[in-house]
Amino acid sequence: MSHQYDYFVIFAEMRTGSNFLEENINSYPRLTCWGEAFNPAFIGKSKQKEMLGVSLIMREADPTLLLHKMRDATEGLAGFRFFHDHDPRILAHVLKDPKCAKIILTRNPLDSYVSRKIADKTGQWRLGDLKDAKSAKIVFDKREFAGLLDELKGFQLSLQRALQTSGQTAFYINYDDIQDIEVFNGLARFLGVTEERGKTTQKTKVQNPSRLEDKVVNYAEMVANLSSVDHFNLSNTPNFEPRRGPGVPTYLAGQSAPLLYMPVRSGPEQTVQAWLAGLDKADPAALTKEFTQKTLRQWKRQNKGHRSFTVITHPALRLHRTFCRYILNISALTYVEIREVLRDIYKLPIPVDQPDASYGRDQHREAFLKFADFVKGNLNGQTSIRVDGTWASQSEVIKGFADFSLPDVILREESLAGDLDHLGASVGMSALAALEEQNDSPYTLADIYDEEVEDAVRAAYQRDYMMFGFKPWSQT
Repeated sequence: MSHQYDYFVIFAEMRTGSNFLEENINSYPRLTCWGEAFNPAFIGKSKQKEMLGVSLIMREADPTLLLHKMRDATEGLAGFRFFHDHDPRILAHVLKDPKCAKIILTRNPLDSYVSRKIADKTGQWRLGDLKDAKSAKIVFDKREFAGLLDELKGFQLSLQRALQTSGQTAFYINYDDIQDIEVFNGLARFLGVTEERGKTTQKTKVQNPSRLEDKVVNYAEMVANLSSVDHFNLSNTPNFEPRRGPGVPTYLAGQSAPLLYMPVRSGPEQTVQAWLAGLDKADPAALTKEFTQKTLRQWKRQNKGHRSFTVITHPALRLHRTFCRYILNISALTYVEIREVLRDIYKLPIPVDQPDASYGRDQHREAFLKFADFVKGNLNGQTSIRVDGTWASQSEVIKGFADFSLPDVILREESLAGDLDHLGASVGMSALAALEEQNDSPYTLADIYDEEVEDAVRAAYQRDYMMFGFKPWSQT
């Protein structure tokens, strides 16, 4: 037997053929599958409360104890079946262990759903002989199936990511292949067993081999409902943008006001800082800043009832602000090289020096449209330039916040004055929000805005438009 693996796990779900798979694995020498060892309700098989001297209470205290017991009691490789709702602690353990062989059993989710509903209705979860077969017709429930589909898809994607990020592989087997002895022999070789078998065991029989239309009462309704299921993920907005960190050092907090501002770059940062300082009746420079994760935890503990918030801005306004402040403005020294690349490679018609009277509105509009096109490619990983925080998508920035601390309020710039008043009142403080932002450009967005500009920005920020429901800027 190969020494590549020390044990194995079968990732499966109810009604995917996992009992049949387990029986056939157990027919090979030096392979033993111990059933649903980490099912929260039992150990190994239904109603069993103890296995190998390990009780439910003992397993709850330390799930790895049972894993060690199974391995010690097995001559060869021990394994178990794991469903998405089994003990997550053992899932984390095996996923990061390259000495654990992963077997992933899948089945058409609709077939699994119908089979599960029939089993639930008849009480027959396993069939040993045709003479004992029970049958029933079920009613398809769209909402119930959609919930199941989301759970299964999420679990499969989490398995895939864990294997990808750890450089591991798995043996994939579909329900339609579990009668194929050649596939089983291949699985045995994957587990290090060289002995082959000539046929599968048939202790467990197929329970409901008839067509779906013979098993579902509202078959026509089911077909109509399934037409809305996006089988190929056509509605998905691709996201190749690199993940962002939480950005803790950029957070600002009041000295006396228990409010924490988590800025999205190129938003109304100066306005919010001035408002927050106004609550403290202090200069904006006096705000608590330059946090580390440690000092932020301390601030949270010291400020009971604190509120954290961020502000999102319409993508067109935000991108124009970014363009003016960091690309046109030559005093933004950290963007000098980016500005040169944009001029030389992406042909933005921007002046080498600060814009003067010769820099016209049409030139500004053309430069902004080309910048929006650049940002679209940049966010999709198609350029050599970093994805800068000033133009990173707002959804990705806020997702980065979540790696440490989520804001409990997300405000919108277009309604900021009233929202800040409400936020201040929620902690018993008030200060008028002065909403005058610094004008960083010879032209405003309104000077160049039209449908083409809106479309260019939307193409760059499809995900933000979808996530936050932004309307065209002209309607805000």
